[in-house]
Amino acid sequence: MDLSTVASILQLALSPNAEERNHAETQLKQYQHAPGYVVGLLQIVVTANIDISVRQVASIQFKNFVGRHWSSETLIQVPESDRVAVRQNLLEALVHAPPIIRVQLADGLKTVVNYDYPEKWPSLLPSIDSNLKSQEQTRICGALYALRILTRKYEFKDEEERRPLYQIIETTFSTLLNFLNYLLSLQNPPIEVADLMKLTCKVFWSSVYLEIPKQLHDPTLFSAWMSCFHRILEMAVPSDGQPVDPDQRKVWGWWKVKKWTIQIINRLYNRFGDPKMSRPENKSFALVFQKQFAPQFLESHLKMLSVIRQGGYLPDRIINLLLQYVSTSISKSATYQLLKPHLDALLFEIIFPLMCFNDADYKLWHEDPHEYVRKGYDIIEDMYSSRTAAINFISELFRKKGKENLQKFLAFIVNVFQSYEAAPVDQKPYRQKDGALLAVGALSDKLKETEPYKSQLEQMLVQHVFPEFSSPIGHLRAKAAWVSGQYAGTSFVNKENFSSAFRSIVAALRDPELPVRVDSVVALRSFVESCKDLDEIRPILPQLLDEFFKLMNEVENEDLVFTLETIVDKFGEEMAPYALGLCQNLASAFWKCMRSSEGEDDDDDSAALAAVACLRAISTILESISKLPDLFPQLEPILLPILQRMLSTDGQDIFEELLEIVSYLTYISPTISLGLWSLWVPMVSALDEWAIDFFENILVPLDNYISRSTEHFLTCKEPNYQQSLFKLISRVFVDNNFEDHDIEPAPKLIEAVLQNCRDRVDEWVEPYLKISIERLRRTQKGYLKDLLVGVVANALYYNPGLSLNILQRMGVTTEVFQTWFTLLQETKKSGQPAHFRREHDKKATA
Repeated sequence: MDLSTVASILQLALSPNAEERNHAETQLKQYQHAPGYVVGLLQIVVTANIDISVRQVASIQFKNFVGRHWSSETLIQVPESDRVAVRQNLLEALVHAPPIIRVQLADGLKTVVNYDYPEKWPSLLPSIDSNLKSQEQTRICGALYALRILTRKYEFKDEEERRPLYQIIETTFSTLLNFLNYLLSLQNPPIEVADLMKLTCKVFWSSVYLEIPKQLHDPTLFSAWMSCFHRILEMAVPSDGQPVDPDQRKVWGWWKVKKWTIQIINRLYNRFGDPKMSRPENKSFALVFQKQFAPQFLESHLKMLSVIRQGGYLPDRIINLLLQYVSTSISKSATYQLLKPHLDALLFEIIFPLMCFNDADYKLWHEDPHEYVRKGYDIIEDMYSSRTAAINFISELFRKKGKENLQKFLAFIVNVFQSYEAAPVDQKPYRQKDGALLAVGALSDKLKETEPYKSQLEQMLVQHVFPEFSSPIGHLRAKAAWVSGQYAGTSFVNKENFSSAFRSIVAALRDPELPVRVDSVVALRSFVESCKDLDEIRPILPQLLDEFFKLMNEVENEDLVFTLETIVDKFGEEMAPYALGLCQNLASAFWKCMRSSEGEDDDDDSAALAAVACLRAISTILESISKLPDLFPQLEPILLPILQRMLSTDGQDIFEELLEIVSYLTYISPTISLGLWSLWVPMVSALDEWAIDFFENILVPLDNYISRSTEHFLTCKEPNYQQSLFKLISRVFVDNNFEDHDIEPAPKLIEAVLQNCRDRVDEWVEPYLKISIERLRRTQKGYLKDLLVGVVANALYYNPGLSLNILQRMGVTTEVFQTWFTLLQETKKSGQPAHFRREHDKKATA
């Protein structure tokens, strides 16, 4: 292959002229079929005198080509000679590649490793080891990249599949350990050293994620690794070079080294460090870790956390991880005894300040309230949040060691409340009050079941929480709503206190601040669930629904829809006058959420979750008005566009929710309209192509079509539903890729046809019997056998003479009845029948 020609085409692919770019892409697609193409791309990537932008395009093409075509099952077959050449040169290319290209090559290497290592690429590990032992930093860095990819292949593998990892550890870990010790000995190391340390930590992480490999059971070797990690924790992060921008600072190389180290220690402690929870072969390791290393790491973690007391900087993710480790230490007697002397400082100078409203909260609240709301309700954010970790710490501490610690912490909280009350308006500690309210809300489950606090809750709410509904500070109004929701289920002695709080929540739905409105709607759910007298809500129901949909137009939040579901569920048929409007608003909210989710980043799925919540709320509404079928035709024009568009690959993530709506519509509507019938084809197509996991869900509407709109099923020719159904069932019966349990709905559909179409589908009896008996012969699962014999029983019910003649003509009469009678005679150990246990099956077959 002429490299200069390919390089020229790649250069054209960068052209600002769309026509030239399209022409280049077409040529590249043609070259893909030529032998030497993938090798040529790799040669361009490593040729130093070619423009870097062209080399970068070549690396992207290489990554994409390998990702799509390295598997032997693809249409474009990569010649074996090309595969050999790639394996011989890819590591060397990675070693010398500049960072902008290395990322693409690493992705390509990952694909080749996943398919070829170790069987087809036994030379890779020796080559990596050789480069690790080099004196050149570029070679070591490239080898570390490759080693990380190699070990990551086995990160989640079971014990049998992990065996190649043991050889990797045996070959490289001694060199890795020496290298890490060398890096730790450097004075004033540059930022590049942090990257090398991080890669080393990642290799270790992947190697020990599911088990401690036997090589690391050696006390000397393991102690040496733990010593390195301890030194990393104790090492001061250089002040020079730290980015000023907060987003860049938290992902700076030296902080990432700390993060990966703490993650490793947490994983070892949580999964392997408890002798009571360890597998027998890991007991001795767990004892050593708990006695020798756990206390040492606890001291390091507490030392790092003390930076917070001094006003120093720690990234939120690192604080979160540190507190996870400290929380784990609570339940272990040895580490708890070490922790006890530090608890007061930890609780009052570190944990509580983390719970308080801070500068970052203030900035986000005022500059981007939508983002403030999103972060507050995003469970992924909780994994990185220092505040969430602080809440989890106090919850764990008071759950395990409450007698020793709860009273003094609550005394501290009460003091915050009293100081707030006593302070002049312009000096009130608003942020501390916010933290105290958060603590009280977070501990609600504990306080609601523990005396003497349980009997004092109502007074606390009236005195310290409810007044904040009228606070001039927005975040305190929001916190008052949230805390009130946590205690809505409390048994109020004075029922007026519940009513007063409920009215305050309703009033807060119109608060000028978005986060207050959102927290109020979410809290409202708890009040609705706890409300004993619905007459408190009935008069304001239209107002509540109006405020709901105003808010849903502002923000995508699944918790808002959960509250709406609760109201619909609570009022049931009383929601009938609002059903049309509710479904219209939820449909509009659904489309808005879908547009947002299509445009947002992969790691932000709040809009997608809200879209799912909208569909669930629609299902709840349909269920609540199920005894009012005449309403359903009015809802079809609202819901059909969603169903017609999303019953496809576009709706894979919400397919179950969509099918539930179709099931309601086809079951409850007085008649199944042509619009609803239009959904048959996309559902069957999805089932035929990718949706076998949803077969049980699809069964319900298909059965409804056959049993409730039989005439249309039988007479319509465009499309031909009878033919469509047979084609579907016959395909799933013959497909060996489907397990028995996958296809259990298929014979149920045959039953629906035979029972609902008596004397009108004679031509289908033989085809259905034939495919059912063929599948019965190779069926292992007892329940599917029952269902397939049930097809024969239903055929005999449909027309005994016709069915017996067909069985005799097929020569299977004796075989089928012997199988049938054998199943009837089989019993369990208890003496109960082993087959045909459902009442329905007994009627059909016994």
